[in-house]
Amino acid sequence: MIKIYTDGAAQGNPGPGGYGVVMKYKDFEKELSEGFRLTTNNRMELLAVIKGLEAIKKDGIPVTIYSDSQYVVNTVEKGWLWGWIKKNFKDKANADLWKLYVPLHNKFNPKFVWIRGHAGHIENERCDRLAVAAANSGHLLADLNYEREKGYKG
Repeated sequence: MIKIYTDGAAQGNPGPGGYGVVMKYKDFEKELSEGFRLTTNNRMELLAVIKGLEAIKKDGIPVTIYSDSQYVVNTVEKGWLWGWIKKNFKDKANADLWKLYVPLHNKFNPKFVWIRGHAGHIENERCDRLAVAAANSGHLLADLNYEREKGYKG
């Protein structure tokens, strides 16, 4: 089983943000993180899941995603996402990212497990440190869809 631990962070929400991912498969571990100059916590939580799934190189291996984001976990596990798709994401935040997530979900059919954030879960704390470090790195990318939507002129 591939285990993907994820977290997102945003300073100011919206503000500078980042995501952190820790992936585990057998004896293999991989960390991913990136920072963005203007984004939200929910966007980073979802982007962490997307980036983790995109990094999987082999099909057919069960995937479990551990996230402290009730927004992400509930949207998938409670089936809200499928209703949003039917309505073409009308009036839903982060539609651009959810549209990136859907084909990855269909490919990997991941199981989600919600974990309490900042509760001493080793991998979640590690992801949080990665996300915050990325947000504070000074090497921040543009979250273009979000910036366009908000009229950011940075």
